[in-house]
Amino acid sequence: MANNKTNIWARRKARRALVQATYQWQLSAGNLSDIKAEFYDSEALKKADVEFFNELLTHVVYHPADLDATYADLLDRTVDKLDHVERAILRLAAAEFKHRIDVPYLVVINEYVELAKTFGATDSHKYINGVLDKLAASLRSIEVQAAGRG
Repeated sequence: MANNKTNIWARRKARRALVQATYQWQLSAGNLSDIKAEFYDSEALKKADVEFFNELLTHVVYHPADLDATYADLLDRTVDKLDHVERAILRLAAAEFKHRIDVPYLVVINEYVELAKTFGATDSHKYINGVLDKLAASLRSIEVQAAGRG
């Protein structure tokens, strides 16, 4: 049980750093290696799941248009009109939904809604929650239906 709890906290720390790193990359269009190095040299990844951080950040940096396309039709505005924090969170959640099927969809939604509460504008977490609910129904339809939510 302790190992599972450790893994949960390590992933939570990684997701927090991921939102910050993705936000930074979006604003600066910086080099992935430089952004990773900055986070490795900080406290942000201490006790975090660094492999998880690397995997998702790399996917977001190399495939942002593909990720944006997965949720664009679920928005009430165009992707480029999203707040940078919202866009970072939606890209990360889309990457996790698509490429980390080992993580239950409800965990993905809950974690990113909490991060929207921490980093996003007032009430942006409600918007993120609504989009992620629809995105889960689209990308993880079998899992959502099995949970009786689809």
